[in-house]
Amino acid sequence: MEKIRYERPVIFKMNTGLMNKFGTKTNNEPVTHIESVPVKSMLSQYGSPMFVISEKQIRRNYQNAIRIFKTRYPKVQFAWSYKTNYMNAVCRIFHQEGSWAEVVSGFEYEKALYNNVPGNKIIFNGPDKSDEDLIKAAQNNSLIHIDHYDELYSLIRLCEEHKLKPRVAIRVNMDTGIYPKWDRFGFNFENGQAWNALTRIINSENLQLVGIHCHIGTFMLSPNAYAVAARNLSELAWSVKERFGIMVQYIDLGGGFPSTNTLKGAYLPGTDTVPSIDQFADAITDVILTYGFTQDELPMLILETGRALIDDAGYLLGTVLATKRLSDGRRATIMDFGLNSLFTSLWYDHKISPAQKNTNQTEDMVMFGPLCMNIDVVRESINMPMLQKGDQVVVHKVGAYNMTQWMQFITMRPNIVLIDNDNNTHIIRKAENLEYIQALEEIPIHLK
Repeated sequence: MEKIRYERPVIFKMNTGLMNKFGTKTNNEPVTHIESVPVKSMLSQYGSPMFVISEKQIRRNYQNAIRIFKTRYPKVQFAWSYKTNYMNAVCRIFHQEGSWAEVVSGFEYEKALYNNVPGNKIIFNGPDKSDEDLIKAAQNNSLIHIDHYDELYSLIRLCEEHKLKPRVAIRVNMDTGIYPKWDRFGFNFENGQAWNALTRIINSENLQLVGIHCHIGTFMLSPNAYAVAARNLSELAWSVKERFGIMVQYIDLGGGFPSTNTLKGAYLPGTDTVPSIDQFADAITDVILTYGFTQDELPMLILETGRALIDDAGYLLGTVLATKRLSDGRRATIMDFGLNSLFTSLWYDHKISPAQKNTNQTEDMVMFGPLCMNIDVVRESINMPMLQKGDQVVVHKVGAYNMTQWMQFITMRPNIVLIDNDNNTHIIRKAENLEYIQALEEIPIHLK
């Protein structure tokens, strides 16, 4: 009889809420303050709608994540994912905490330099790097993660032309048991592309192979997928050592850790179903630590976590424009924010709280945005108090992607306000106006 492998017991935190005789209690407690700052006063001062970001929560999230990984693995470095939220104030908070920068475009690379990130602490990912981008990154000693053969050949040519010797890694895609597979980026592990790319880099005269990278997906709910990724990257690193006598300096597991938002269609809330960062850390570090590297050979572990570090630090405050009954009898509440501001409502059922005490009477309703489009739905069905025109709400966990994927469509984008560690408020991005929107337009002479 085969011996069963020992698995240590794990306690999972559950957040099901209080029960009454009708089932789980509906949580519609008003949220009147964010970090001790009154919601109503912020809306009065900065207008509705508006985004709010908590500096305290960002720092708490980062310090917790770095503690979790560093107590398990000796060499860990986080790199802030600029595409998740590239407000300069947000990026600088992460950099103050010790995070490097991870960028995926020349635009984001310039922002990282503007935020005083040293070139050697910028990771340049993504499939769209121009020759000018590659030259600048190489001259700044940044880490260039090569995505495809065309980029590899371009970089070899540029090195010869400009006498460059950049530090590089390759991005690897693989089957981790999660479908659909993220295989459009990087070199494939299973069919040998990744090993072939590594061999070409090592045999080139001007490229310095320093790392191996992967990013296996987004909002990943399986710690085991990261264990598979860590094992595959460790295998490549070990093979490079055995074949060429080169020890790569780091393994980069990318991002993809989920926040505790609730995905659309999920039966249980995200607080009950999303794995903790501890579980991801266990899965990743156990593999690398037991792979066979000596203490001196252990590669640095780089993580490009975005969503899990910023989502719950962001809030969207808004106001009810109107209420009505739909033709099928359902109640509809129309807000002054929609898909243009809250892009993530396409895949999350965001928690939404009233900002004032309402009646105890609640009703299932549809929550619409203000756009003249039928798809502008903030929540398809939500149980809320009987909100009236002028009532205000707080949308939770909106810090990731909404402030980078938002659209200037029909309405203009609102203020973004930071609450600092002393509970003072600061505008970190001003609301748009017509002059700003039209600043780049040109009118032909015959239309003037």
